[in-house]
Amino acid sequence: MPSFFEHDGHRLAYGEHGSGPRPLVLLPGLLFSQRMQEPLADALAARGNRVITLDPLGHGDSDRPRDMWRYSMTTFGGQVVALLDHLGIDQAVVGGASLGANVALEVAAAAPERLRGMVLEMPVLDNALLGCAIGFTPLLVALTFGEPAMKLVQRVARVVPRRPLPLVPEILLDWVSQDPGPSAAVLQGLFFGRIAPHREIRRTFATPSLVIGHKRDPIHPFSDADMLAEELRDARLLNADSILELRTRPERLTAEIADFVDACWKPREAPAAARSVRPRARARRARARARPRASA
Repeated sequence: MPSFFEHDGHRLAYGEHGSGPRPLVLLPGLLFSQRMQEPLADALAARGNRVITLDPLGHGDSDRPRDMWRYSMTTFGGQVVALLDHLGIDQAVVGGASLGANVALEVAAAAPERLRGMVLEMPVLDNALLGCAIGFTPLLVALTFGEPAMKLVQRVARVVPRRPLPLVPEILLDWVSQDPGPSAAVLQGLFFGRIAPHREIRRTFATPSLVIGHKRDPIHPFSDADMLAEELRDARLLNADSILELRTRPERLTAEIADFVDACWKPREAPAAARSVRPRARARRARARARPRASA
């Protein structure tokens, strides 16, 4: 069962996997619930991490208002920071898929000091514009103007048993079983806001990042992942076979993500400039102590 906290007048749902001093927040894709990230969360928790999965507003078990102005990437980023505040977490690795990756970038823009690292799977940036327009415009029209028909689909999907199903069909059923009205509001809000921080802002991000991209997907083109890895100051690009690899054959990618998270929590050395200044400062203090004091 999820836990809840209140932010900006709404209840947001989250789950916790594992425990310890190394927190990691995982975010789902657009209109998916935190269930999407549970297998990865369990695997990373087994490696000694405290993994928190979050349903942003309008997703999963969180509140789902029908006002489009309540939804934006920057708002979702603020909800992640609010979750860290609620749990008393100073720093965390933050990651997600698709929408979740872009929300992590918003956290980097708003509160970089709260980040220990970012796991960015399938970021949606400049090169995804055409694919998103082709893929999501018909969905928005169906959710908005075909709401009675979509409510019928919702009712049918809700009576289908979940747990005997593999993960991918289960999360797809969760996706179509949501009330279409709030889902339409989420899409409308995102269409009218920025999808990600501008590239000039992204180039200032110094947080260690693992960018995961894959080919053969027009909504999440590999060129976006490649571009983002080049823009970020401390990023590595990891090529996935497809959008399904982490959900159906997760061993390779999970091991890469776990190793990256381990590296994020290693003690950080001081910058080279600071390391070179400190010995000189200590030497100056030693010489000052060695000088004879003038007699009164």
